[in-house]
Amino acid sequence: MRDFAGKIAVITGGGTGMGRELARQLVAEGCNVAMCDVSAENMAETKRLCEVEKPPQGLRVTTHIADVSIEDQLQRFRDELIEQQKTDKIHLLFNNAGIGGGGSLFTNSREQWERTFDICWGGVYLGVRTFLPLLLKADQAHIVNTSSVNGFWASIGPGVPHTAYSAAKFAVKGFTEALITDLRLNAPHVKCSVVMPGHIGTSIVSNSRLMQNGSDRLTPNELAQARVRMKGMGLDVEAMGDEEIQQQAQERARSFRDEAPTTAAEAARIILDGVRAERWRILVGDDAHKLDERVRKSPEEAYTPAFFQSFAEEAGWKLG
Repeated sequence: MRDFAGKIAVITGGGTGMGRELARQLVAEGCNVAMCDVSAENMAETKRLCEVEKPPQGLRVTTHIADVSIEDQLQRFRDELIEQQKTDKIHLLFNNAGIGGGGSLFTNSREQWERTFDICWGGVYLGVRTFLPLLLKADQAHIVNTSSVNGFWASIGPGVPHTAYSAAKFAVKGFTEALITDLRLNAPHVKCSVVMPGHIGTSIVSNSRLMQNGSDRLTPNELAQARVRMKGMGLDVEAMGDEEIQQQAQERARSFRDEAPTTAAEAARIILDGVRAERWRILVGDDAHKLDERVRKSPEEAYTPAFFQSFAEEAGWKLG
């Protein structure tokens, strides 16, 4: 699919980050967009930004409230899309929505763990199930599933558990790779890609807290975990009040978004270029390429402190 003009794209998680930038760039190329998110306010801003850039006359940008982990809500999104986009087909499906959290089987609740897994993996699976009939009706179509570098390296460092997100992203990677053959046999006009970003400048840290806790502040349990983690880094946490730790957590969320080596807009460009080239495997960011090479070269060492320290220094990842 070399040209997106006149096509119809579905984007989950379109309210912020890569979803927002995918919407903006697709609309700029003349593609109709239907996005979903749990935040109407964030989607309204995405739609405003799309329209400010003066898309071609008659182009449709529609917004739909949906939690991708709930099949009924995705099916309602699909039905609204059919009516509002005046179509029975779509050409592009970006299963992009995701959150973090639920890193530990020991210190996080089962509800937190499954919330992350159900959105990051279940949202992809249900997205494909829900929209596949519309993709099949198009003359050509492409499924784009967002995994992560955590889909081939299940860690964010030796001091922080990361099980729910990593398990989900490994599932997304394996599912998409298996789809290559399934589509080739049963729907050869539909292609698929797995996207594996490194550190991208998005609001996933603060958005994840909102989804998990209903607030962008740490829970009492998360505060306690933060104290343990910071103490392990040699910081004098006894002298720090809870509010100071809250402020540090919010600053980390800000720096994750604003100081990332790859912006969300750059990530969206890489993804769309990968779709045009029909690449099934799309690594996003120099850090993703470097990490992929290192894990392949030394898989037995991939979870040692020395491996992470060396890679983080090379990639420019901030420690702590």
